[in-house]
Amino acid sequence: MSEEVRSTTVLLVGAMLVKLSIGGAYARYVRAGMGLWILAAGILLAAVGLIGVVRALAGHQHDHDHGHVHNDRIGWLLLAPVLALLLVTPPSLGSFGVSRSNGVSVSSGGKVFPSLTAGRSATLTLLEFDERVADHDGASFGGVPVKLTGFVSRTSDGGGFQIARYQIACCAADATAYAVRITGTAGTPPARDQWVTVTGTFQKSADGIPTLRASTLAEIAAPEDPYE
Repeated sequence: MSEEVRSTTVLLVGAMLVKLSIGGAYARYVRAGMGLWILAAGILLAAVGLIGVVRALAGHQHDHDHGHVHNDRIGWLLLAPVLALLLVTPPSLGSFGVSRSNGVSVSSGGKVFPSLTAGRSATLTLLEFDERVADHDGASFGGVPVKLTGFVSRTSDGGGFQIARYQIACCAADATAYAVRITGTAGTPPARDQWVTVTGTFQKSADGIPTLRASTLAEIAAPEDPYE
């Protein structure tokens, strides 16, 4: 691969990182706090790539050797996925990747979570809701209304719907989905991958799946940071 091809690839990768960081789309793939680091890396890569392209063009010598031309053509093909990402930004993880893992039942010893404060609704992450359900069969809820936000996903048995949200430690590659089944709603469920905020109360279920009986449900725009 020629220096011109290598440098152009580096330049475009840098430009892609700058675009993702400035537009905020980077938060679909990594922690929101990493934006400045991604921007700095993008600027550095773009500068290095630009210098390489200028140097390659300045010292460019025409080579009519067939093998050399063939290798360069293959090298230019490597730019296709980078250009695709520059033009079209893939969405964040959605309902297609949601899968439930076996929960751990905390049924002996003291309660892990304190009881929720009565008299007002509590805003919880889906992870905390699931953990509170596992803690002594949801004893810490005490009938207090809770508010959850996530995207709509169909249940594994095809009936009803659930809301889900991903937790990430570093990036989308290590994402783990947490889901809550929603009951008590009337009419047609929201579309798959539609973001919603649901207020309701914990409902015990025979199959052990974390369940919220909804009192209100509102469709919302996807949050800037889709991960918990």
